[in-house]
Amino acid sequence: MKQTLPSASGPIGVFDSGYGGLTILSKIREALPEYDYIYLGDNARTPYGTRSFEIVYEFTLQAVTKLFGMGCHLVILACNTASAKALRSIQMNDLPHLDPERRVLGVIRPTVECIGSITHSRHIGVLATSGTIKSESYPLEVHKLFPDIKVSSEACPLWVPLVENNEAQGEGTDYFIRKYIDELLAKDPLIDTVILGCTHYPLLLPKIQQYMPEGITIVSQGELVARSLKDYLHRHPEMDRKCTKGGRCVYRTTEAEDKFIESASTFLNEAVRVERIEL
Repeated sequence: MKQTLPSASGPIGVFDSGYGGLTILSKIREALPEYDYIYLGDNARTPYGTRSFEIVYEFTLQAVTKLFGMGCHLVILACNTASAKALRSIQMNDLPHLDPERRVLGVIRPTVECIGSITHSRHIGVLATSGTIKSESYPLEVHKLFPDIKVSSEACPLWVPLVENNEAQGEGTDYFIRKYIDELLAKDPLIDTVILGCTHYPLLLPKIQQYMPEGITIVSQGELVARSLKDYLHRHPEMDRKCTKGGRCVYRTTEAEDKFIESASTFLNEAVRVERIEL
């Protein structure tokens, strides 16, 4: 039985398994402040990075369907794991049945599109969660656009827990920052560009910059995704008309409200009000 979705214009949905997507949302709101947004964090079931493809797809589809039901015609998966493991299946298999006029976009493609103009050595690195690395989404997307670029990847399983436990600036964090950077660069000494393939990692940027050798460009996702979304809405006026513009942003979480408010303050420089929902 087909779900009846609201047809009136609505906010842009931004989904993440946890809190890292708030770094994407923040940059999107800077670039496009006039739009309305709903941020949905599946914080009760985070992290997604260690889960199977099937479970990530199932959870992500639940969230997308929920945001559609809340009036969103356009949903951004502000999560590398969801973009890697669920986006293509949802676009190809689910949107035609849910509503072929609605759209779901990810964060990997917009990040990759800029790489060709940044790297000079044509050797790049990716630092991300285990799930994103195992999916090989970054090498696949890079090679579609830039077949000549060599991609080396390194999973950083401890970086997200360090951020979520407010240890981003802790002394013990330095060891794990240096460890994963060194392991990546040992795979290919010619790397001159490194993609931070997880939305939590911008909070580790001061320490990443400290241990990344000079001459290597660090690519963070927020501004790239925001620029890509702005361009998308410009190229698709029919979708732009379906996005309400009141400058509002509301937050929904699958966790307890007080837990979300406490953790969100690490990622945003403003107090937020949030409502708990079920998927």
